[in-house]
Amino acid sequence: MEVPQVKFREMSGERTGETSAQIRDRVVAARQIQLKRFARKPKITCNARIGPKELKEYCAVDEATKELMRTAMADLNISARAYDRILKVARTIADLAGSENILSEHISEAIQCRTLDRQLWT
Repeated sequence: MEVPQVKFREMSGERTGETSAQIRDRVVAARQIQLKRFARKPKITCNARIGPKELKEYCAVDEATKELMRTAMADLNISARAYDRILKVARTIADLAGSENILSEHISEAIQCRTLDRQLWT
């Protein structure tokens, strides 16, 4: 994913986010979750490798979250392929948050990543 350049004013201000070490710890923990999740599936090593069959098993969402996806697909003209990618990214976001389930906030963040990607490339 390509991201826009950070303005000097934003870089020079007081930083309040996580440290790199904290982020690294969350990433390592998320990768461990994925390794355990896919332990019996040797061809799947991370969420990005989930196939269409496994999406329903590993990326299940509740009805409210499905409705959010339905709305996003219609309003943002999201393809079926992009839908699958959003679910995989949302699964990763949930793993980073330590959440067993994909919540609407994870889907929303994944959709934002998708729309940001579109804005930067067009």
